[in-house]
Amino acid sequence: MSSNANTPANLPGRLTPSRRRTLIALFFIAVIAFWHVIVSAFGVSHLIFPGPAGVLGAMRDVLASGELWPHLGVTLYEILAGFAAGALAGFVLGALIGQSAVLEAVLYPYVVAFQTVPKVAVAPLFVLWFGFGTTSKVVITATIVFFPVLANTIVGLRSAPRDQVDLMRAFTASGWHVFRMVRLPHALPYVFAGLDIGIVLAVIGAIVGEFVGAQAGLGYLILQRNFSMDAAGMFAILIVLSLIGIALHAVVKTIARRAIFWADAFTDLSRGS
Repeated sequence: MSSNANTPANLPGRLTPSRRRTLIALFFIAVIAFWHVIVSAFGVSHLIFPGPAGVLGAMRDVLASGELWPHLGVTLYEILAGFAAGALAGFVLGALIGQSAVLEAVLYPYVVAFQTVPKVAVAPLFVLWFGFGTTSKVVITATIVFFPVLANTIVGLRSAPRDQVDLMRAFTASGWHVFRMVRLPHALPYVFAGLDIGIVLAVIGAIVGEFVGAQAGLGYLILQRNFSMDAAGMFAILIVLSLIGIALHAVVKTIARRAIFWADAFTDLSRGS
């Protein structure tokens, strides 16, 4: 039997990239057609649930007016800044907890307790503390991104084979060398999986913050459209947010494939997602 028989490309049910793109396109067309038929057949008011044509017209109007771009820039800044802050904090604290039973016993229960608090409930406090500007949105986004990166970092660091760690210590390697040469390489697939989750959650965090109180941003535009009962305009902005999430998700996957090309586990996960 060939040595490549069990490689990811030959696994049962594996789709080629072209076939995956075709299936995604066909499903998208089917959803749009079903949406149009349902709205037309039941005569649903465009004030309640607009059809695809109405949403497309609203999207065209939003793009042509130029109103979207300043708000898009604000939301993108909140997403990226919050993601960077939350990911960095999650990785650093996860690296510390992942190598210390004492820190895990002392800190991790409080981290979990904080994570269980709904961020929508504490978002008004962040706005009160940090104001209605972008800072409060960045903080809210960072708190949402923080836990997935933290948890995946801890699991990843502890996935390092015990025999490799013991071998490094037998050769009098320092804790830093064990971390850099054994624990971190095994943890990177998990870390990138946490980053992949975190970048999508960052979009949600920024919008939650803007819903609570903002003077700019895509969430602010959605609230404006809501007050004016412009459902088609709301759908158009939601589509923009979805595209942002898809694009950022693709960027993280691309970076991961280049940074940890040797990690078959993450490659399988990424190709199957």
